[in-house]
Amino acid sequence: MSVEIKEVLNNKDLKTFIRWPLTLYKDNPYYVPSLFPDEWNTLQWDKNAALKESKARYWLAYRDGKIVGRVAGIYVPKHEVKWGDKYVRFGWLDFIDDAEVVKALIGTVENWAKELGMNGVHGPLGFTDLDREGMLVEGYDELATLATYYNYPYYVTRLVELGYVKDVDWVEYEFHMTDQIDERIYKASDMVAKRYNLHLFQGKKRDLLKVAPEIFDVLEEAYRHLYGVVPLSRDQVNGYIDQYFKLAIMDYVSIVMDANEHVVAFGITFPSFSKALQKSKGQLFPFGFIHLIRAMTHNDRADLYLVGIRDEYLGKGLNAMLMGQIYKTFRKYGIEYVESNPNLEDNNDVQAMWTHFENRQHKRRRCFVKHLN
Repeated sequence: MSVEIKEVLNNKDLKTFIRWPLTLYKDNPYYVPSLFPDEWNTLQWDKNAALKESKARYWLAYRDGKIVGRVAGIYVPKHEVKWGDKYVRFGWLDFIDDAEVVKALIGTVENWAKELGMNGVHGPLGFTDLDREGMLVEGYDELATLATYYNYPYYVTRLVELGYVKDVDWVEYEFHMTDQIDERIYKASDMVAKRYNLHLFQGKKRDLLKVAPEIFDVLEEAYRHLYGVVPLSRDQVNGYIDQYFKLAIMDYVSIVMDANEHVVAFGITFPSFSKALQKSKGQLFPFGFIHLIRAMTHNDRADLYLVGIRDEYLGKGLNAMLMGQIYKTFRKYGIEYVESNPNLEDNNDVQAMWTHFENRQHKRRRCFVKHLN
C-alpha cells in the first residue's frame, strides 16, 4: 500500500500527532516522552505566541489505516530577516524504518517550502531555540532528557538518502560531581563578586517572576549569535515565563545581580525528569504528577537547561559564581550526574564552564539542510 499524508487540522488529530511516538518507541529504554501539556502549548494554534508571527503545519503519514510517521513544517519569517536564509524548518519528525514513508513526509514539507517561495529546508528545529532541536547522530544507548529528542539510528540514514547534509552539530556532556573542586569554585566565586561588586540573587518564587523578563534580556544578548536563534516577542517571553518559571525550583536557579539589582548572568537547572516521564508516559494525570514530584526530591541526576552571561562580563569569571551556587544545590540534593543538554560544538564559552568537572561527551545531534532547486 502507498503512503497517505493527512494534514492535522483539529485538536483530536493534534493529540494523536503528539502521542504517536509512544507507539513507535514502546519499550525503548532510552526514549523520553515529551510532557504532553508542554507539547500541546507549543503546537496548539491558539496557544503558542510564536504563531502570531510564524506559520506551522503538521502532517501524519498513514499506511493501511495505521499511522507510520509524523512531521511539522514551520516557517519563521524572523529567520529570513536575521540570517538571510529562505528556509522552512522541519521538526517533530518521527517515522518507521521505511524510505517511502520519510520521503512522503519530508516531500510534503519541501513542497510547502516551494509554495512559500523558499529555497531550502532545515531541521529538526522548533519555533525558537528553546524548543527541542537536532537529530541524534551519536549516543543512541544514552538516556534522553526532557529537553531533547531521541531517535533511532535509521533516521539519519533515511534523511541523508533524501539529499540532506550537515549544517551544524550540537554536543552533549555528562558530568560527574565530586568533592575535589569545592574550594576552588567557592574561592573564585567570592573573588569575582568582590572585584565587580556583584551578588547572587536571593528571593522567593514571586521575586524570581519579577526578574524573569531581565533573564530573557540576558538570554537574548548571550544567544543572539547562535545557530538559528531569532528574537523573541514580548508575548513569547511572557508565555515562557508562565509555562516554565512558575515551575522552577528556587535552589536550582542561579542568578548573578549587579550593584543596581539588574541581572547580568544566570544558570537554570532542574532535577532530571527523564525516568519520571518514562513512567508517566508524558502525562500529568491521573498519577503522572506523582512521578514528577518525586523526581524533584529523590534523584541523583540533574539537567542543565539555560546559561547566559552579558557580553560585558564574559571572561571575568562569573561562571564561578553560577557554578558555585549550582554545585551547592547538587550536593544538598545528592546529585551525582548532570546532563549538559545540547551546546553548539564550537560554543567554547559554555563548554569552558565545565572544565573543573569530570566529564564525557556522550551524545551528538545534528541540524540537516537541503537546498531546493
